[in-house]
Amino acid sequence: MPSSASSASRTRRRGRTLAAAALGLAAVVTAVLALTLDDSSSDETSRDSATAEASSPDAQSAALLALARRDGDDPLAVGKADAPVVMIEYSDFQCPYCGKFARGTEPELIRSYVDKGVLRIEWRNFPIFGDESEQAARAAWAAGRQDRFWEFHDQAYGETHKKNTGAFSADKLTSMAKAAGVKDLDKWRTDMGSDAADTAVRRDQEEGYALGVTSTPAFLINDVPVLGAQSVDTFKKTVEAAAEAAR
Repeated sequence: MPSSASSASRTRRRGRTLAAAALGLAAVVTAVLALTLDDSSSDETSRDSATAEASSPDAQSAALLALARRDGDDPLAVGKADAPVVMIEYSDFQCPYCGKFARGTEPELIRSYVDKGVLRIEWRNFPIFGDESEQAARAAWAAGRQDRFWEFHDQAYGETHKKNTGAFSADKLTSMAKAAGVKDLDKWRTDMGSDAADTAVRRDQEEGYALGVTSTPAFLINDVPVLGAQSVDTFKKTVEAAAEAAR
């Protein structure tokens, strides 16, 4: 497990990096817009036109769609990389509503859409409930390094716990990793305490903050936000509408 000194260092780095998080979505919009502009467009009229285009619904939609990473080797994702619908999930392992979604709604979405090639689910670590949330996020990421993220995910969400009361202590996380089938626990511990783990968690968290996410769970289904552990029907209707729009 990481030392208190390394945790303090991470906290300082987080303070610096989160200050820039609000620029993230704007940067995506700008990048999408840049692809549509002619290099010779440098006059004032073009700049005014670019500003208007960046704020247009089409540009905003393109920017949100661009947040899907579609990395076929991503261990924190399930489903085909080229699925027509991507649901990005911002969650905290200590969040009771995230657990409700994980135990009830998510398996149904996997059966109905992921297994049929319609939907891809991409997890984003979004720890907001304190130290144990941070530790659980890094532990889950480290389990993913051995292709056991989703197994760890299921262990972590197996039941609801009171926040920051030891349910995600070092010993409990180790037990979850063992139950998830993580083979090399020494490597898992090293990965969990690494700068790479911190960078990966911060990247996910900053992406969420840039989108305005302040609570969990939060979802982006293609370019449509869904907040909270909504009903299965709400998710199904949103996925099906997104699949139809993607045709």
